[in-house]
Amino acid sequence: MTSSKTAHRPHHWRRDLIELAALFTAVAVADAVANLIGHQPDGPYLLIASAVALTATATFHTWWARRHSHAPPSEGGDAPAGGTAVGYGAELGLNLSFEASPALDETVLWRMRTTVQDTPGSLAALCIALARLRIDILTLQTHPLADGTVDEFLLRAPSSLSASELTREVSAAGGTSTWIERADAHDLVDTPTRVLGLATRTALDAAELPLALRQLLGRCTIHSLPAVTVTGRVTGEGTPVEGVLEETVMRLSDPSGGVITVERPYLPFTPTEFARARALVELDARLGPRVPRSEDVLTLAEGPEITVRRADQDDLDAARDMHDRCSPRTLGLRYHGPVADADRYLGHLLSPRFGRTLSVQTDSGRIVALGHLLWDGDETEVALLVEDDWQRRGVGSELLRRLVGLAAEAGCDSVYAVTQADNTGMVAAMRGLGLPLDYQIEEGTLVITARLASRRATTLPPSYADTSAYPDADAEGTAAGLAGTTGSGFPTEPVMAPHWIDPAEWAWESRR
Repeated sequence: MTSSKTAHRPHHWRRDLIELAALFTAVAVADAVANLIGHQPDGPYLLIASAVALTATATFHTWWARRHSHAPPSEGGDAPAGGTAVGYGAELGLNLSFEASPALDETVLWRMRTTVQDTPGSLAALCIALARLRIDILTLQTHPLADGTVDEFLLRAPSSLSASELTREVSAAGGTSTWIERADAHDLVDTPTRVLGLATRTALDAAELPLALRQLLGRCTIHSLPAVTVTGRVTGEGTPVEGVLEETVMRLSDPSGGVITVERPYLPFTPTEFARARALVELDARLGPRVPRSEDVLTLAEGPEITVRRADQDDLDAARDMHDRCSPRTLGLRYHGPVADADRYLGHLLSPRFGRTLSVQTDSGRIVALGHLLWDGDETEVALLVEDDWQRRGVGSELLRRLVGLAAEAGCDSVYAVTQADNTGMVAAMRGLGLPLDYQIEEGTLVITARLASRRATTLPPSYADTSAYPDADAEGTAAGLAGTTGSGFPTEPVMAPHWIDPAEWAWESRR
């Protein structure tokens, strides 16, 4: 069968005519030589010897050509003299010379961004420079700009190669505004797969949007400012529906009202990143409010059953009823401010935009405890409130354990709790987690930070899951006494801040 490509191939009649003429010429010459030699006394022997010599020469030439054209690549650096690499680069006339490295097996991963001119060959020159350094390009993304292209690489380089040396070679190859940092195995996931995973998480849970944005954009600070604060004050913040991009700052319209501001001072955003972030926010806006409705029914040591589930703003009335049943001391220890204003903060605390909330319900459906996981970057804040009649039953310890689990699943490196220095119940609950703890105290306010890296690397000790082992965790009016500010934006190392801070101006900071 003849393929369509062969069927439409043009007939080269000039070449056929030349080959036919060469054939006739060769026959004529062969006939002349045969007539000249054949009439000699030793003519037949000379013809036979000539045929054998021609056959041997043709056989040797064929064997030699096949041996060198199909030879496998040599091992251990059997490169041509001068250390020049062979292959496609040599066939194209490129000089890919390098010095042999004794530690080729020891490599590290780098994430690198650099800007090159949008001209043919600029990317090739950069790749040649990386090849000279024995660097393997694992992934490559391009971000077109008005006056160039930002190329983002995931590189596997020899461990002996320093970041400064790599940056210097990239600059010599035409790269500008080069940024580089160490990468890990998580960066090996290709971009389409990672973006689809973030979109899936955002579609299932509205609380995932801030986390998805910071995982999409890397190290950045995300501010969420509602259009109206809890006190009813209009913030005046607004942005066009399509958003605004200003180099290191992007402003997006928050689906729940207000503005989401993303800042990354060390690296300007590209239009490609802005389009991805805007698509994620638009997805959240189209799906509307949503919270996973899974429930866990637990039996306390004293016998009654409780149900632990996610809570949102639909539970606002039930949460206010719980406030009414709590004593002023309980509310004071939780909110560190005027008790009369506590109800106004529930709307923000229950919003998925600022974190996740777990509630504890009785058989009758009454909420008796709330646990908040407030996004604050790697050091997420935890805060709990348990109704007076349900304290000292292990409810606070169970909520704390689940909140820490949610923080670990979200990729947080630590969680912190803010309370009063004399609250021994909170200290007991945090110690019950079995995690490394850091303590900071100032003017009677205590910040306890639990590092979660060890939790992801090891199994939990028995005391971690035994909520009845720490019944005093619910003492002093709160489950574990975790009061904290209602959404203060503590930096990496927590410092003391005013306790009555407007939760409408929370911020998250990610450090990958």
